[in-house]
Amino acid sequence: MKNKKILVVLGGTSGEREVSLDSGKACAKSLKKLGYNVSIFDPKKKPLNLIEKNKTDIIFNALHGKDGEDGVAQSYFEYLRIPYTHSGVISSYNAMNKVISKKIFKKNKIRTPNFFVLDKVDFNKANLKKVIKGKKIKFPIVVKPINEGSSIGVNICKNFFELFRSSKNLYNSYKDLIFEAFIGGQEIQVAIINGIPLGAIELKPKRKFYDYKAKYLKSAKTEHIMPANLDKIKYREVLQIAKKAHQALNCRGVTRSDFKFFNNKFYLLEINTQPGMTNLSLVPEIANYKGITFDNLVEKILLNASINK
Repeated sequence: MKNKKILVVLGGTSGEREVSLDSGKACAKSLKKLGYNVSIFDPKKKPLNLIEKNKTDIIFNALHGKDGEDGVAQSYFEYLRIPYTHSGVISSYNAMNKVISKKIFKKNKIRTPNFFVLDKVDFNKANLKKVIKGKKIKFPIVVKPINEGSSIGVNICKNFFELFRSSKNLYNSYKDLIFEAFIGGQEIQVAIINGIPLGAIELKPKRKFYDYKAKYLKSAKTEHIMPANLDKIKYREVLQIAKKAHQALNCRGVTRSDFKFFNNKFYLLEINTQPGMTNLSLVPEIANYKGITFDNLVEKILLNASINK
């Protein structure tokens, strides 16, 4: 393996470019330290179809967000027939699309907050009120884009006025939005690697919720509790739900599932197929608690690279 040429794909053009650059650089540094032959590729500077197949044995995918986490980059890797890390085309697309993933959760009897979708064409006050009433969803209501990551565009609205205003702003940038019941309680995140649950961490954001700043800025002072403050039975339960979700979406490599624990019940919000690999990221922190160093973790992800997935 050490003779293999590893290409770390990072950066890209999504709203999560900066995080992806941090993740990719950290993983490239780690792989070099382990003795691999590493180079980097940024799709913002050169399109993915210009990856040189004869100079690349394995792609380490460190992209986040649109075009990196939603099956687009993965389809290029499959076309090039180069083994790559993390999930495949369909799994990535389904996990990134919050509507499809929630339907898959429900089909597999995994609890998720009640939700509805509204197309930009159908958006007006009367329609919005009608759907909220029909779905029996009470405020606060969360509105967010269907296929963004890192809490980009997420708004928690306490009343109809806030919801209408936030939605109107979001429709300037997005065609479809998802509206879901806000679930209070503990913020729990579970890491899975190669189908095996690693552990669950609890987050206590100082901000209104675990938003982009709470995730990536040290100054946000989000408190991390590892292991999550749950009794043994509930801790095991959330690991099993995350494993079930990972399998239901046919994910590969590493995933991180975001849960809320409220009234003794777990609600799965979403599953991330390209979790962050920065020094503030949760998967490395969970792995570290289990005695897996950052270098070990990166290598485990690398060794699971494949195609036809």
